[in-house]
Amino acid sequence: MLYYLFDALDQAGLPGAGVFRFLSFRAGLALLISLLISAVLGKQLIALLRNKQVGESVRDLGLDGQLSKAGTPTMGGLIILAAILIPTVLMARLDNVYIWLMMTATVWLGAIGFLDDYIKVFKKDKRGLAGRFKVVGQVGIGLFVGVVLYLHPSVVVRVFDNQGSFVDSHRLLTTLPFIKGHELDYGSIMAWMHQGWENYAWILFIPLVIFIVTAVSNGANMTDGLDGLATGISAIIGLVLGIFAYVSGNIKFAEYLNIMYIPNSGELVIFSAAFVGACVGFLWYNSFPAQVFMGDTGSLSLGGIIAVLAISLRKELMIPILCGVFLMENLSVILQVSYFKYTKARFGEGRRIFKMSPLHHHYQKLGWHEAKIVARFWIVGLALAALTIITLKLR
Repeated sequence: MLYYLFDALDQAGLPGAGVFRFLSFRAGLALLISLLISAVLGKQLIALLRNKQVGESVRDLGLDGQLSKAGTPTMGGLIILAAILIPTVLMARLDNVYIWLMMTATVWLGAIGFLDDYIKVFKKDKRGLAGRFKVVGQVGIGLFVGVVLYLHPSVVVRVFDNQGSFVDSHRLLTTLPFIKGHELDYGSIMAWMHQGWENYAWILFIPLVIFIVTAVSNGANMTDGLDGLATGISAIIGLVLGIFAYVSGNIKFAEYLNIMYIPNSGELVIFSAAFVGACVGFLWYNSFPAQVFMGDTGSLSLGGIIAVLAISLRKELMIPILCGVFLMENLSVILQVSYFKYTKARFGEGRRIFKMSPLHHHYQKLGWHEAKIVARFWIVGLALAALTIITLKLR
């Protein structure tokens, strides 16, 4: 909104108003506003949640310090959502398809998470929203994102031609890390499966988008088990995606790095800045010992936002690296449950690979302090983030 106001003021000749044309300036302001909203709204919301006795109910799993968290205010994901959406509305260009896509995903997944938390807290049903309804909601936003990215006329990808110039590509492309030529055409995969199917790339692309959104959203939800863990990892991932948005949306950087140029995607830098600011601001209250938990309102949203942002920037195949911590948490649960069922069917007694899953609880069972686990997972997240950035030139 402010972009249009200052654009009009700049055309009217107001000195200094033209600074709002600079993406870096608006992104910086979005970051600061997001931090401010987190700090101010966070304190007020925590007080409100305490007055309403909206506290976390804790199941005794035999973990150190677990029962002391009972009664800690939850549904703090509302702080994150407000700190993302408000700066984005103020600083971004609202006629940008990517901005609308990200805001829709944020509200959609936030609503699913809020409904789940509401049922747990106010209806006193520990099961929350039925799993099938969560999946339907995640599949729904994945389908919406996939269709928009495939059909919307403003979604364009430009690649180098033989003369070294950027030209519009009508193929459905993504980035393939570590491989020379680093562009993967979904249509070529369909053609490999069956000759003449190259025009039906959406058959592969849209289900993949649905799977990624669902998987990363659930991965962030699994990771949100220790104070500050999911929030810190999400901030690291958001920073990397902001860098990708900047270089992919800038024709000079895209040319220098020899990557796909995605017109209009630069506005996602502002959304990424607000996202990082919201996560870092929330850490003020969510770091150990946490004063508030994000609940599913926050965790489902964080994972889904990261997935949609990566897909919009054609970096979805980098998610296993960039979101490696989420992947490890997800896999630890899948492996644990699968192995337990297999050994119970074969030997009559279920056995475990980990002392407890998700993975962070395994280290708690080993006697590691919660803050130590979180710090080390952050370090792993930083290493994976650095590796993801390196893939821009490492082929």
